[in-house]
Amino acid sequence: MNFHEYQAKQLFAEFGIAVPPGKVASTPAEAVEAARVLGGEQWMVKAQIHAGGRGKAGGVKFCKSLDEVKAAAGGMLGKKMETYQSGGRALPVNLVLVTEATDIAKELYLSTLVDRGTKAVAFIASARGGVDIEQVARETPDEIHTVTVNFTEGLQPYQCRELGFALGLNAKQVNQLSKIMLGMYKLFNAKDLSLIELNPLAIVKSGDLMALDGKVNSDDNAEFRHPELAAMRDVSQEDKAEAEAAA
Repeated sequence: MNFHEYQAKQLFAEFGIAVPPGKVASTPAEAVEAARVLGGEQWMVKAQIHAGGRGKAGGVKFCKSLDEVKAAAGGMLGKKMETYQSGGRALPVNLVLVTEATDIAKELYLSTLVDRGTKAVAFIASARGGVDIEQVARETPDEIHTVTVNFTEGLQPYQCRELGFALGLNAKQVNQLSKIMLGMYKLFNAKDLSLIELNPLAIVKSGDLMALDGKVNSDDNAEFRHPELAAMRDVSQEDKAEAEAAA
């Protein structure tokens, strides 16, 4: 089961992973009110669909006024959006996420999943964030770092520190990365997830780490244990056969 970005960020915040403040909206007027409540002078408006590549499809807009927020939301809501990751399907945009715009110093990539070969939980990271990790693997495989978690011992702090220094982080950022990785590991196990992806995990202007975008997939076979996740299902994002199979 897939989740919207705003739902993933709700889970991240629950497990101590820093995310920018944001609010969802279903109308342009709600988007304007969301921006007004968030405050500031610059915002991001992001279409909520179950696919990456939204930026190239016009689904992520930087706005410098409330009028721009209204126009951006109006250009997305009620429309269908196809991206290079949507499997050839045009997905309906029923919600947008409005967040504070963030000054980015650097973009990193961080994910956790079950390694198919070892069946162990693994973390994959790269200092080249904000792009497709498969592209990084093809072009510069030496820039990808992997940490495998021992099933009985769990994720160890020293593994987080080693990964942080491999990514070129300073001591403060390494400590923050450790907190994020431990939060991801707890979330992954607590909710029976199959993937958590932070892309980008950004170093913002203050020097802190923040998950600006995220993706979460859960194990359908464990859905019966997590009615709170099942309640998040958006069948409008699934094809008819998938929705009927999940019912």
